[in-house]
Amino acid sequence: MDIATLVGFILAYVIIAAAISLGGQFVIFVNAPSLLVVVGGTFAVTLMRITLGNFLGSFKIALKGFFYKLDAPQNLIDESVELANVARKEGILALEGREISNAFLERGISLCIDGHAPEIVKNLLAKDINMSIERHTVGADMFKAMAVYAPAMGMIGTLIGLVQMLSNMSDPAAIGPAMAVALLTTLYGAIIANAFASPLAEKLILISGYEKLNKDLILESINGIQEGTNPRVLKQLLNAYLPESKRQEEE
Repeated sequence: MDIATLVGFILAYVIIAAAISLGGQFVIFVNAPSLLVVVGGTFAVTLMRITLGNFLGSFKIALKGFFYKLDAPQNLIDESVELANVARKEGILALEGREISNAFLERGISLCIDGHAPEIVKNLLAKDINMSIERHTVGADMFKAMAVYAPAMGMIGTLIGLVQMLSNMSDPAAIGPAMAVALLTTLYGAIIANAFASPLAEKLILISGYEKLNKDLILESINGIQEGTNPRVLKQLLNAYLPESKRQEEE
């Protein structure tokens, strides 16, 4: 679980709620028609640009921003070198039934055990990487779109409120409250865009990059194991995926 996303999300809304509470009554910031225009409208126009399946699937991908646990590259390198040691001494079939912590690494080892050619294994795993990136890109793009549409729907809601207010100018005392309600839609749009959709899209892009790095590392590990590369040489190759500081510590 990525505690940074959860802490940031909760903290942002706590700060907003605290600012509202300190400045007046919280209830005046709650308006059902404004929420309907902004939330419902944002979802509706976002749905127009993608398929229903991608729309629903993007929310599942969004959960990665909160609950995704990324394997440390160093752990993957250590495990890969250990597997390479076993395969070099006892043969690739000795890895059958062995417990492997990473699902992608396990799939690659399974393909090797099944006797597939290195080119086929590499192509299958590379295809998996590309499809994973594509799914993450679709999810991130959807939330980027929501970050654009939410403020726009907020402005539409404000204009609707202003038209309704200006059409009933006979009661001057009602103008202030009506104006406040009209501005709420702009507030809702700004909150959705800047305290939800945009940060989440950026986090999904970041996670996708880390996941691709790990899978590229695993792909190189599988290739080295299948070709019988010396484990010490393989470790040096895989250390290239580590940051410079970590690489120096290893050396």
